[in-house]
Amino acid sequence: MADLTGMLKPYVPYVLGGAIIVYLAYLWANRKKFRSANVMAISAMMAAVVGVTTAFVTVTIPATGGYLNFGDTMVMFAAMVFGPVVGVFAGGVGSALGDVLAGYPGWAPITLVVKGLEGLAVGYLANRSDNVSTLAIAGIVGGIIMISGYFLFEAYMFGVVAAYQEVPANIVQAVTGVLAGTGLAQAIKKRYPEVEDLI
Repeated sequence: MADLTGMLKPYVPYVLGGAIIVYLAYLWANRKKFRSANVMAISAMMAAVVGVTTAFVTVTIPATGGYLNFGDTMVMFAAMVFGPVVGVFAGGVGSALGDVLAGYPGWAPITLVVKGLEGLAVGYLANRSDNVSTLAIAGIVGGIIMISGYFLFEAYMFGVVAAYQEVPANIVQAVTGVLAGTGLAQAIKKRYPEVEDLI
């Protein structure tokens, strides 16, 4: 299997440029929220937590050169507790940082987009709710976005057969993220409801 970083090298400037434009547009649309020092600090802190969690345990998947990790747990937790603004930043930037830290820099551009969308969707659906069903549904939707996003990218890059080989690992990531993320988020929201008021 060819090195993904080498394969993507010609496309990286375009993908990163497009992702940056989307992120800047989203941040501009939410510029009032990002003027808050709390939002900026929490976004940066949660991105760091997501990055470290992503890189902490990695299992390479030979068919695509991707890897199993448990960063989705913190992506979903951040989005469920702090909403879509923090969710999109922690999910996208934090997970892309995790790719770099874990030694998979070629995955960072697609991760920026896919995990950012995951955090955005989970944050919007779970925003201000401590109901387990609502949080779980938000997590499931986020997991579907993550699995679908990577599958489409891998099918294009490596073929459908190779992409299918990574689906089970991505399902494990999604299920772990939903279970642990929902449990942690609900516990924090119930015990420390004032945390949500930080943003």
